[in-house]
Amino acid sequence: MAALGNYVPDSMAGIEQVEDLPAPKIVRRHCNHKHARCPTCRHKSYRRRTMERTLHDLGDHMAGRPCDLHVTYSQHYCSKCKHHFNVDMSDLATPGCHYTNRVVQTAMWLVVEDGLPYRSATWHLWRNHRVFVPFATIQNWVEAERKKSRTAA
Repeated sequence: MAALGNYVPDSMAGIEQVEDLPAPKIVRRHCNHKHARCPTCRHKSYRRRTMERTLHDLGDHMAGRPCDLHVTYSQHYCSKCKHHFNVDMSDLATPGCHYTNRVVQTAMWLVVEDGLPYRSATWHLWRNHRVFVPFATIQNWVEAERKKSRTAA
């Protein structure tokens, strides 16, 4: 254990092959419901099947490992309006995103509040939170948020 003020080198320094990186810590979450309300007509709908989605979350820095959420969720079919829909997971991540809301918020905070360049924010996320986000992805998040705030004003 390192004492305060002692330099401890990064345990990932010198790793050049992706295969040599530590395996991610797997955390299982369930958003699997037997019934759910249709977002279109609010009709109570039965579960049609279950699906699985992997989300990258802020890592376990003490263990030096990334963290992946394996989310099992239910897909439903509304017999009233003939609509397929997934159970709401907006508290974890936006639809289609591979990262949790915590990762997106941390990346946005680094760029907007701290003023870090995109590449530096990528490095900071890996070094301090053990999650790799390409700098272009962070750039897309920031530009989408700026576009959203312009249309709201």
